[in-house]
Amino acid sequence: MAETDGVSEGPRGPARPLPAAEAPFDAVGLSRMLLRSIRSGALATLTPEGIPFASLVTIATDTDGTPLMLLSQLSAHTRNLLADPRCSLLFSQGGKGDPLAHPRLTVVGRATPSAEPRIRARFLARHPKAKLYADFPDFAFFALAPEAGHLNGGFAKAATLTHDDLLLDLAGKEALVAGEAGAVAHMNEDHADALALYAAGAGGSGGSWRLTGLDPEGLDLMAGDRTARVLYPEPVGDMGALRRHLVTMATQARIATPADTSTGA
Repeated sequence: MAETDGVSEGPRGPARPLPAAEAPFDAVGLSRMLLRSIRSGALATLTPEGIPFASLVTIATDTDGTPLMLLSQLSAHTRNLLADPRCSLLFSQGGKGDPLAHPRLTVVGRATPSAEPRIRARFLARHPKAKLYADFPDFAFFALAPEAGHLNGGFAKAATLTHDDLLLDLAGKEALVAGEAGAVAHMNEDHADALALYAAGAGGSGGSWRLTGLDPEGLDLMAGDRTARVLYPEPVGDMGALRRHLVTMATQARIATPADTSTGA
């Protein structure tokens, strides 16, 4: 049985996607990029009759990559989840041309309500307008615990993913998680020029970029409705390593960018 860009090939053609670890492309990296950069997607829940029900929701991620949602109990999908937490989320990058030529990721798991303050903060940083209704009594934050994922990276490019493929292991990185809010505020207040350089390096041109979150692998940036995911040269585990990488990244970006910018990270 041969392989064709991440799909096992049988005598009658493509048979099944390969596990991410066996795919001939970076399936884990692409999946995590989609998780971090897509701000809305299709949520599929189960009705009381067991019929799949798809709806559009806004999405953010927790520090480890867990998908987060802010849902109203007046919505059918919320009532469905409260009765049966099994669901899936579709993250689709979209773009010009054939919609099926662009990467998309389906995450399957169980979504349950959460009152964790960090989840609220990360969601509202990604969706500032949601502050207008986040405290309404019928709204609640939900976290989807992934059990598996299916990535379609484009034509003949697919892979299956496990829980560990999708999420980051935060063991030993508690100081980074605890210091995230302060680091984000500091970068937004004092180093907007560096954030613009980081975004430009990730393909984000122009605009007023702000940092909405950070984690051991990278930064989440936004300018209006546009997003940019910026990876560090290597994962970090503490605030000292984070600062060193941010300074180095800003310095290298200034060398590569002719624009005149002031102080960095």
